[in-house]
Amino acid sequence: MIRTALIGTDVSEFRLPLGDWAEGFVDFVTEWFGFVFDFIRAIFGGAYDVVDLILSTPPFWVIIIVFGVLALMVRGWKFAVGTIIGLGIIVGVNQWENAMDSLALVLVASILAILFSVPLGILSARSQLASTIIKPILDFMQTMPAFVYLIPALLLFRIGVVPGIVATIIFAMAPGVRLTDLGIRSVDKEVVEAGQAFGASPGRILRQIQLPLAMPTIMAGINQVIMLSLSMVVIAGMVGAGGLGGDVVASLNRIDVALGFEAGVAVVILAMFLDRFTAALGSGKTPLGRLLAARKHGGTPAAPTPDVDMTTAIESAKRPGVLTPS
Repeated sequence: MIRTALIGTDVSEFRLPLGDWAEGFVDFVTEWFGFVFDFIRAIFGGAYDVVDLILSTPPFWVIIIVFGVLALMVRGWKFAVGTIIGLGIIVGVNQWENAMDSLALVLVASILAILFSVPLGILSARSQLASTIIKPILDFMQTMPAFVYLIPALLLFRIGVVPGIVATIIFAMAPGVRLTDLGIRSVDKEVVEAGQAFGASPGRILRQIQLPLAMPTIMAGINQVIMLSLSMVVIAGMVGAGGLGGDVVASLNRIDVALGFEAGVAVVILAMFLDRFTAALGSGKTPLGRLLAARKHGGTPAAPTPDVDMTTAIESAKRPGVLTPS
C-alpha cells in the first residue's frame, strides 16, 4: 500500500522553498536594518574613493615610478623593469584610468578581507568549536557561484562599486582563513611548550612565537586573497563597478574582441605584479630586508628586547642538554 502511494505521487508537489526563505530573509533585513547597510555602503564607498583618488590623481608616470621603486625594494631590478614595462603597456592601450579604478577596488576589498580572515583563522586555530562552525561556512562561501552573491548585494547596497566590494570580500576570504588556521596549527608544539615553560602568556606566545613562525603560510593566504579579489573584477563590472571589468562586460555585449583583449591584458599585468609583490613579501628575503640586516650587523648591537630574549630562551630550550625551568 505504501509503495503504491509513493509510486503514484507527483514529485513536483514536494518542493522545499529554500529560495523563498532566502528572499524573505533578505527582505526582512533590508526593511529593518537598511540603515546599517547604508552606513556600510558609506564606509566602503568612502574607502574606495580615497584609494582611487590616490591612484588616479597623480600623472601616470608618477605612479609607475612609485610602483617601480616598490618592485625594486621587494624583488630586485628585474622585477622593477618588468613592472615599468607592464604598466607602460596599460598606458599604451588607454586602460590606465580603468586599471587604477580596478586596482583601488582590489586593494580595498583585499584589505577588508584580510582584516576579517586573519582573526577568524587565528580563532579557528585556537578553538576547535570555532573551527567546527567556521569550516562549513567557508565551504559554502567557496562553492557558491560568485554571481549569486551579487543578487543580495545589489538589493542591500544598490548598484555601484560597493556591491562589487562586498561580493569580492565574501568570495576571497576563505583562503585567508584556512591558511592562517593551517599556519598556526603547523607551528612546532615543542616551541609553544618551551614558551609556556618560560612563563609566556597565551597572547605573547601568539604574537612572538606562533604568528612569526606561521607568517610564510599566512602570507600565502594573503596572496590568494588578493588573487581571488582580482578575479572578481569582471564580475564586479556587471553591477556598475566600472574599471577593467566594465570594459570586459562592454566588449562581451558588443562582441568587441579588441577592447576585451586590451582590458584582459591589463588585468593580467596587475595580477602578475600583485602576485610577485606579495610572494616576495611572504618570503621575507627582499633586497630591502637584506640591506637593513647588513646595516644592522655592521653597526653597534642594539640593546636586547623582550622579543629577542624570548626567542633566545626558546632556542636554548630546544637544544639537547639545556635545562629548562620546571
